Amino acid sequence: MLRIPKPLNRYLFHPIEAVAAVVVYTVFRILPIDMASALGGWLSRSIGPHLGISGRAEKNLKAAFPEKSNTEIGVIIRGMWDNLGRVAAEYPHLSKIVVGGEDGRVELIGGEYVDLLREDNHAGIFFSAHLGNWEIVPLGATQRGVPLDRVYREANNRLVEWLYQHGRAAVEGALIPKGPSGARALLKALKSGRHLAMLVDQKMNDGIPVPFFGRDVMTAPALAELALRYDCPVVPARITRLDGARFRLQALAPLDLIRTGDHQADVAANMAQINALIEQWVRDTPEQWLWLHNRWPDDPAT
Repeated sequence: MLRIPKPLNRYLFHPIEAVAAVVVYTVFRILPIDMASALGGWLSRSIGPHLGISGRAEKNLKAAFPEKSNTEIGVIIRGMWDNLGRVAAEYPHLSKIVVGGEDGRVELIGGEYVDLLREDNHAGIFFSAHLGNWEIVPLGATQRGVPLDRVYREANNRLVEWLYQHGRAAVEGALIPKGPSGARALLKALKSGRHLAMLVDQKMNDGIPVPFFGRDVMTAPALAELALRYDCPVVPARITRLDGARFRLQALAPLDLIRTGDHQADVAANMAQINALIEQWVRDTPEQWLWLHNRWPDDPAT
């Protein structure tokens, strides 16, 4: 495989990529949110299924739903691309979205659980998955007075990273990159009584094996480890796309964490119940989950 030298990639291709991202971002920002969402969905579902990476989505779907036909899997893949395109197109409009607002764009259920974390004078953790428009999830907390420090993966392109930061500015709280420095920031945030938001459905090579759709998958244990260490409430938050750019955001009651005194066993057991909950969400709306992660590799260590 031809490898592009890092200087060439950084000083030539990164600026080109950034200019393209800014142009697309600007076009979607100019359009009304419903029109932008529809256009983004159409473009993505028209192009995405023909890309090579769709093969990974097909592989994952066959692993998760062996009973589904190729036609059914194809429909889910097309729906996944539609949802992904809509997420990208709605991104420039995040600052204008009001969760639980009078316009009904985002219906809120379980707001009392967000209020509970706001009023208990204690650190807490919200978690969700790459479902619906997951970027809307932290809006529900921050708009109810709960700033969230969010764990995320930095873009390889520093210029595109700036765009990501700009789009997420509507949510109050710090952005914590994954990695050693991010881990230290997580500990500092919880020690100071802050609240975290985590997407916990991605594969982590140095994670722990936890069941997901009937197979062990490498799963990041940080959520359970932090919750047990700091005795934090853990609130699941689920976003569902209802129609177009309209959603339902549901905060659930804090998990009943398993505490037997065996730390490693407790971490595994708590991550198992978290994976089971996410699995149910995915089963409910499989076309809204991001099936492009390498969640079920043939070799679990890869």
